[in-house]
Amino acid sequence: MSYRIHHNRFLRQAPRDGTSSRYPLSLWERIHLDPWLLGLLAFNAVLGLTVLYSASAENSALVIRQAVSFGIGFVVMLFMAQIPPKMYQGFSPYFYGIGVLSLIAVILFGEVRMGAQRWIDIPGFGSVQPSEFLKIGMPMMVAWYLSKYPLPPNFKRVFISLIIIGIPFLLIAEQPDLGTSLLVLASGMFVLFLSGLSWRLILAAVGAVAVIIPIAWQFLLHDYQRRRVMTLLDPEADALGSGWNIIQSKTAIGSGGFSGKGYLEGTQAHLHFLPEGHTDFIIAAFSEEFGYIGLLILLAIYFAMIIRIFQISLHSFHNYGRLVAGALGLSFFVYVFVNAGMVSGILPVVGVPLPFMSYGGTAIITLMASFGVIMSIHTHR
Repeated sequence: MSYRIHHNRFLRQAPRDGTSSRYPLSLWERIHLDPWLLGLLAFNAVLGLTVLYSASAENSALVIRQAVSFGIGFVVMLFMAQIPPKMYQGFSPYFYGIGVLSLIAVILFGEVRMGAQRWIDIPGFGSVQPSEFLKIGMPMMVAWYLSKYPLPPNFKRVFISLIIIGIPFLLIAEQPDLGTSLLVLASGMFVLFLSGLSWRLILAAVGAVAVIIPIAWQFLLHDYQRRRVMTLLDPEADALGSGWNIIQSKTAIGSGGFSGKGYLEGTQAHLHFLPEGHTDFIIAAFSEEFGYIGLLILLAIYFAMIIRIFQISLHSFHNYGRLVAGALGLSFFVYVFVNAGMVSGILPVVGVPLPFMSYGGTAIITLMASFGVIMSIHTHR
């Protein structure tokens, strides 16, 4: 009885549908943008373009294409921020379905590059990697399903959620793209975790993963994926082959020292000792030129973004928005952690780009779209 009285009192006093006693609305509220996230994104974009120019050996054409991607991404973010979360909630299953059909289309007639079939060529638009869009579609779909029922979910809801998560995961892993498939898997699992999953189920899942890992190692992983894991344990065993990337990356990071060699003064990327210095290993090129201090500043920017996303999630007035924003924040943390761990040699090389720094148009536009969804959740309360 006491709980019901206090609960009803909270509902009477809580603002509904984003209404507030404070009028008029500020400019940021009218355009549905969060100034803190917007400022951090703009600073990160400028920093990313600056570092890309050096890491790509001063390739202006590459920087211009990246700048165009950022421009498109900001427009997409602004557009996404105007759409109320309820519309996202209603559209989630359709977005998820389109994503799954796109992944099937990739398997049937996608482009093959460097032994992987991950892209679809759209006439007049260029190549698109559909798996990137599941990084948003996956948490939106799982949140849509779970928010329809009381939380925390029961065993039946968890089981159905795992099926929803498993289908895209298997389709992406088949391309093969283990890095993206694990990120998509994580984005869905984060929604389950945030929904109040019991610790018994979490421990049971950890036990199941421990059982599956040896089976996956033996029967599911490709030979090159096993080599990446073995290279992580002993990169010097094949210093001129599979261990070259990690060795050169750690050399670049270490040679930067405390304050770095200076902008455009890095040797590992400019002399092409560092493979993929403008994409997956761009943080190594950054560390060589800006050192430990620069790396701390970059990580502080990422940390501030993640904290702000969690604040938005906690202040959301509905379960769908809370689950989606929280899952996108945790996913963003994983992107940064996996790339930094991969480059520093504590995680296997899985081809995960560093957000807003690595070259890649589809990844940037997808990330900006996810921030647009987060801002929509924040401003449409």
